[in-house]
Amino acid sequence: MLLKVPIAMRVAPIAILAAQALTLALAAPATAQIPQYTSQAPRAFMKDLATGAILYAKDADARMPPASMGKMMTVYVAFQMLKRGEARLDQTVMVRPETWKAWHSQGSTMFLSVNEQVSVENLLHGIVTLSGNDACVVLAEGLGGTEANYVALMNAAAKKIGLKGSRFANTNGWPDPNEYVTARDLATIAEATIRDYPDLYRRFYGKPSFTWGKTLGAGADITQVNRNPILGKVPGADGLKTGHTEEAGYGFTGSAVQNGRRLVMVVAGLPSWNARVSSSVDFMNWGFNAWEAVSVLKAGGSAGKVKVAGGAETEVDAVAARDLAMSSPRGFAAERKTVVVPVAGLKAPVAKGQKVADLVVTVPGLPPARLPLVAGAAVAEAGPMLRLWNWITGFFG
Repeated sequence: MLLKVPIAMRVAPIAILAAQALTLALAAPATAQIPQYTSQAPRAFMKDLATGAILYAKDADARMPPASMGKMMTVYVAFQMLKRGEARLDQTVMVRPETWKAWHSQGSTMFLSVNEQVSVENLLHGIVTLSGNDACVVLAEGLGGTEANYVALMNAAAKKIGLKGSRFANTNGWPDPNEYVTARDLATIAEATIRDYPDLYRRFYGKPSFTWGKTLGAGADITQVNRNPILGKVPGADGLKTGHTEEAGYGFTGSAVQNGRRLVMVVAGLPSWNARVSSSVDFMNWGFNAWEAVSVLKAGGSAGKVKVAGGAETEVDAVAARDLAMSSPRGFAAERKTVVVPVAGLKAPVAKGQKVADLVVTVPGLPPARLPLVAGAAVAEAGPMLRLWNWITGFFG
C-alpha cells in the first residue's frame, strides 16, 4: 500500500536544501582572479617592492641589448664607490681629448668639452638625466682608471646583487655583441639602487631637466629634459632610465611610489618613442590600480611560536623583522588566511633575528605568498640534563 505524503511535506525538504545551499554559497570565500594585462612591449616585468611579489612577467628572462638602460649599472657602481669613500661628489675628472673625440657626437651627449674639469656630481646628472654617453666614459675613466676596469667593477657588482642573465661590456650601453641584459635583471638593478643608496637615488633620479654645455657660436646654455616617460604623468614617479638603439628598440626601466608602496617596471623592444610613453604610463597605472599591498604583520609583531629542538627553551617567538605585506587583487584582501610554517629541523642554538619560519598567506585563486619570520630572541643550546628533561616533558605532553 502506497502512503500518500501531503504536497506541503514534500516541498518543505526541498526548500530547506535550497536554503542550506544558499547559506553555503554565501559563506564560501570569494575567489580572486589575477588581474589580466597585456603589454604592448615584447618584454615586460613588474615587481611590487612593498611585498616582493612579481605582478607581471612577459619574456622577462630573454637576453636583449640594454641600450642606455645599462647606464643604471654604471650609476650603481658610482654610488657604491661614493658610499665606501672611494670617490667624492666634488671630485673632478678631466675630459681627455681622446674620450671627447670618440664620444662627443655618438648618440646622447652631455656636451662636455675637451680638457674640461667636471665634478663627479655633474657627471652623474649628465648620465641619469641627460643619458650622456660621453659622461659615462669620462666618469669611468676618472673613477676606474680605464673604462675596462670600471666595466669589471660593474660585472662584479652585478653578480653580487643577483643578476642572472646579464653581462656588461661598456659603460653606456653602446651596441656590443658581448653585452646583454634581461628585463628581470634591469628591475633588480633598479631595486638594488633604491634599496642600497636611497639618499643618492633621491638626489640624482627624477630631475626633470639638467643644464650643461654651450651652443656653438652664441655660447648659450644647453638645457635638456629628462626622457623618463612617466615623470609628471604618474603620481610618485621618480626614476629611472630609458634606452633606445635600432637593435634594442625603445625601452624603459621605471619606478614610482604611492602611499608608501613602490613599484618597479621594465618594458623593452617597443617600436617608437610614443609607444614607450603610452606603454609605460599604462603599465604603471595598472600596477597601482589593479593591485593593492595588504598589511599582514607589523615589524616586531609575533605570528606565534615555533618548536626548537635541543634548546634551553623549547619554543621561540616567530616575529616579523620588518613590516610584512602581500600583494592582492584590489578588493580581495579580506579573504586571506595565514599559517606559520617552521623551518624544517630547527635546532638550537638559534640567534635572535635568524629565520625560523615562513608566514604563508593565501587568497583563494592566487598562489600563496611566503613571508619570512625570524626569532624574536636567542635560544641557547641545552645541556644534557635539560635536553633529557625537555624530552620527558615533551613525550608526556
